[in-house]
Amino acid sequence: MGLDIHIHTNTPSLRLPTPTHAPFLRRTFHFRPPCFTGPTPMLSSPLCFSIAITRISNGASKCFVKDIDVKFNHMVVEDDLCKDGCSVASSCSFPVLSSASQLADIQETREMREEENELLDSLLTELPVQSKEEQDAISATPVHPAGLYALYASFLAGNLVEQIWNFACPAAIALLHPSLLPVAVVGFIAKLGIFAGGPLVGSLMDSYPRVPAFNCLSIVQTAAQLISAGMIIYALDRTIPAAASATSLLLQPWFVVLVLAGAIERLTGLASGVAFERDWVVLLAGTNRPIALARANAMLSRVDLLCEVLGASIFGILLSMLDPVNCLKLAAASMICTLPVQILLVCLTDKLSKGVLERSRNHTSSELCQPGQLTERVLGAISHGWVQYKSQPVLPASLAYVLLCFNAVLGPGGLMTSFLTNHGLNPSIIGAFSGMCAFMGIAATFMSASLVKKLGLLKAGAAGLVFQALLLGIAVAVYWSGFIVQQKSLIFFLFLIVLSRLGQMSYDIVGGQILQSAIPASQANLVGATEVSMASLAELVMLGVAIIGNDVSHFGFLALLSMAAVAGAAWIYCHWLSNPTEEQRQLFSFDPHFSSLSSKQQLGTIDIISKTSSAVQ
Repeated sequence: MGLDIHIHTNTPSLRLPTPTHAPFLRRTFHFRPPCFTGPTPMLSSPLCFSIAITRISNGASKCFVKDIDVKFNHMVVEDDLCKDGCSVASSCSFPVLSSASQLADIQETREMREEENELLDSLLTELPVQSKEEQDAISATPVHPAGLYALYASFLAGNLVEQIWNFACPAAIALLHPSLLPVAVVGFIAKLGIFAGGPLVGSLMDSYPRVPAFNCLSIVQTAAQLISAGMIIYALDRTIPAAASATSLLLQPWFVVLVLAGAIERLTGLASGVAFERDWVVLLAGTNRPIALARANAMLSRVDLLCEVLGASIFGILLSMLDPVNCLKLAAASMICTLPVQILLVCLTDKLSKGVLERSRNHTSSELCQPGQLTERVLGAISHGWVQYKSQPVLPASLAYVLLCFNAVLGPGGLMTSFLTNHGLNPSIIGAFSGMCAFMGIAATFMSASLVKKLGLLKAGAAGLVFQALLLGIAVAVYWSGFIVQQKSLIFFLFLIVLSRLGQMSYDIVGGQILQSAIPASQANLVGATEVSMASLAELVMLGVAIIGNDVSHFGFLALLSMAAVAGAAWIYCHWLSNPTEEQRQLFSFDPHFSSLSSKQQLGTIDIISKTSSAVQ
């Protein structure tokens, strides 16, 4: 007799070769592979069927045999058993049942396994799935809310004093000489220092634990501010004659110390700001919680704008009531008093976040501080910063932010103020223009979180850039139309610029969040500082172009360059968004833009599988 094995599936029955040691057996039984607990149609897959045949031929212990129907002749079996002895039981792939008790045991085992399969199926079908409202609620909840509040307080304490000094320093230097050259030199050297030393400071920040490194930088920044204030007070007490040339002022030893201290102050301030805005806020809010991170970024931007307004107002009021020397002394006293408060708030932030800000030392990067070949190590750190910046998967988003920094004309600033003044516009209108631009910046902090929630992180960035580019394009068209000489057309021109600030500030927040979500925590300070260095380079280039074309008649050309830079930023970002890489999909898998694409791909895959299964059947 042959051994006929019939497997009851959706496929035709198969006939397998007969074992040579049991020519008398004929068994018919149903087979269910345990690796698939779903419905029977899944067995129509060729892969599942091949696994089933392999397990039967090899006698796999995990295969389950039921409904055994054994048909044989008792006399033949007894004769063969006497001849072969126990060789049948030892060599046959399927055991020979010699008693009803063994059949009962098999039946009991089958029932137990069926119950186990039913239990597994119920567990899989009853797995809870969060609704969209629950997912949004989790996405809007920060990981460490108490730590975030402490972070806001420490950011407010440090940033308020920094903004007071940012306004007091150039105002006090301007009192030394009527020329704009001293202020321009101090600002130029500071930006140049940020461009050259930004990657180095970022690398050092990533090399050491967050809290001690930040506290050391805060102490250095405060010391640099105090030195700068002391140099300016020394110059004011000397009563420099007005007949002295600006060049002779630049060659004074105290001015050289002032320039160097100002560059160190700006560099350490940059590192502190990057630590707050690109590193710490991500750890406290959560990288995979975009709504909570967007709200935290918006809050930091509000605090920054508020400190900018308060800093200028406080020192302006003091300057109108007291002499410059006493105002600088009060500013220096506020720096000394605020430093321990900020350090305590930073330690409180780390404590409330359960030590999430702690980081182990990176020994590879800490070699910067080892003696020997210091210059080569510093240059290597700077080069490493630029290499890491260029290798980031979100480089186009960062380049879009850098291009926005070329817009030095179509916005509030010295060049726009000079242009409006030469056009004879009322100073109150100029002041209202600057105030409205600041108000749009605050409004953008509220709007950005809503955009991220409705459009997703990536599309929110595209919306901000396209909105700004369209409005500035209309503004430049109005300027070149020739109607700008009329006051109504000029007011409309300024109104378009004010509205465009809404898109620029929105992308400023969203673009920062994109880098926060993509940059590893071990490189957050390095890449963030390098990006600010690139932005400083863009401002230096536009400053050089403005110096070359310093005539008011060239304002239209400068405005065209600014608009082209914004349009280029929008094009780079949209092109990057429309051609995503696999790494980009993995980094922003939580974003609705890629979630919808993944759903479409899954539907297409299911359709292909269904068609293949139908063809096999």
